[in-house]
Parts: sequence; structure tokens; C-alpha cells
Amino acid sequence: MALFSSLTPVFVAVLCMIVGFIFKNSQKKEERRSKEKRSDEGKLRPWVDEDLQDDTEINSKDNEDDNELLETEDDENLLHIPYTPHQYSASEMLERSEKFYSLMNLRRSVRFISPEPVPREVINNVISTAGTAPSGAHTEPWTFVVVSDADVKHKIREIVEEEEEINYKQRMGDKWVHDLKRLRTYWVKEYLDIAPYLILIFKQIYGVHPNGKKKTHYYNEISVSIACGILLAALQNVGLVTVTTTPLNCGPQLRDLLQRPANEKLLMLLPVGYPASDATVPDLKRKDINDIMVDV
Repeated sequence: MALFSSLTPVFVAVLCMIVGFIFKNSQKKEERRSKEKRSDEGKLRPWVDEDLQDDTEINSKDNEDDNELLETEDDENLLHIPYTPHQYSASEMLERSEKFYSLMNLRRSVRFISPEPVPREVINNVISTAGTAPSGAHTEPWTFVVVSDADVKHKIREIVEEEEEINYKQRMGDKWVHDLKRLRTYWVKEYLDIAPYLILIFKQIYGVHPNGKKKTHYYNEISVSIACGILLAALQNVGLVTVTTTPLNCGPQLRDLLQRPANEKLLMLLPVGYPASDATVPDLKRKDINDIMVDV
């Protein structure tokens, strides 16, 4: 018994060493498995900055579909054709760049819009121009909903103003509301009734294949935002005005009103028309090129 008692501490020490060795080995194996898993995932999907992922979910294995890969096999044989756009002389380039800058520098956010009718063909053309924007994997993830019906426009105004009043009074906070005061903008949006057209731009967070399977739309928000920028330039080019609005918390209601599918989310709402005869804009100054450009 005395011998057993004297050996007990030794036995306990040996047992602890064995347990520790087993635990350490299992940790190393787990770390190896984890590294291998990360390595395999890296091979399957390229790493992407999380700030640029928006709604694409390109790292999700649930997003992978063998049928989708099969349906895009024809794209591997996509014909590539010569591209030879007109090349301008240096003096022509300078002149065109100056004229275009002068035109775009006149662009302003205008909240006072005339009810004067605008030719529908012009609206079609500026939207077609917006549709020339680049997009991730050429998925073209945009839908432009053009509203001219007076009743629908008024329903849109009711939805927007109801939510905007809550935004200004509760959601946005004192600083945000204060920063907007000098621009004289608030929750009443008369232009939503008055403008001859409202263009609502939806981003398609995914597409749908003919077989009903989801189609990945890479960088959908960035792609649609580029299209919106081109649309603004196209409107300026034809002498029409707008104000970019992103009504908070209105997307689901407007999507239902306009009967848009679940894969579409509202990105921007543009009232479009001629400027009212008494239109005013804030006397704002734009940053100098030296404040927005860095030479390296």
C-alpha cells in the first residue's frame, strides 16, 4: 500500500503527459485540416475584398451549381471580333474633352421640374445609353422602370413621403438633417407628382436561368451604379434634369407596387424632365482637380 502511495504522483504525472501529448497532436491535426480547407477554398474561389462583394455572395458553396456551369459552356466559344474605334488627333481629343467637361459641369441636382412633356423616344435612348455600362461578367444586372402614369407616380410619392418623414424625424439623426438644411431638402417631394417621368433603377442581385436556377450577378451594385452615372450624363446631354434620390426603407413597398421580382432591389429613383422656369439650385462649388486627382 505504501509502495502504491509513493508511485501515485509519478503515475499521475505520466498520465498528464500522455493526455497533453494526445491533445497537442489533435490540435496540430485540426490546424492542418483547417489550412487545407482554406487552401482548397482559395483554389475554388479567388479572394475578394469584402467591401466589394455587395450582394454577390461569390464565396458561398451554395451558390455553385453544376447546371449553371453546363449552361455557360457555349460562352467558352464566344466569338471575339476586331475592335477599331475612331482615333482622334491630339487637338480633337483636347477639344472634345473640354466640351464634354463644360457640358457636365453644368449638371446640377434640380428639385424643381417642369410638367412639360418629354418625347418618350428620348427616354428610351438615354436608358439604352445607360445599358452600355460595363458589368461583372457581362451580366447586365439592371432594370430601369419608367413611370409616366399619374396615379402610379402619386402612389410612389405617398410611399416615399411617408417613409421620408420618419427618416427625417427619427432615423437619420440631427447631424444628417442639419447638413441637408442648406440644400433646402426635406421629406415633401412634389417633383414625384410633377415630373413627366420617374425612372426607378433596380439592381438584380441574381439572375434566373431558363431552368429556374439562380445565376450569379457579380458586383451587381457597382455595375448598376456605373450605369446610373452614365444615365445622368445622358440626361445632361439632352438638356433634361433630375435629382438623385435613394429613399430609405421604401424599396420593398415600391417593388411590390411596380410588381418587380424578389431578386430586384431598388438602388435609385430619378424624377426626370425639363427644369421649371423658376428652378433654383444651391450655389455650390466643386472641388478643384488638384483636390480630387493624385499624380504618381
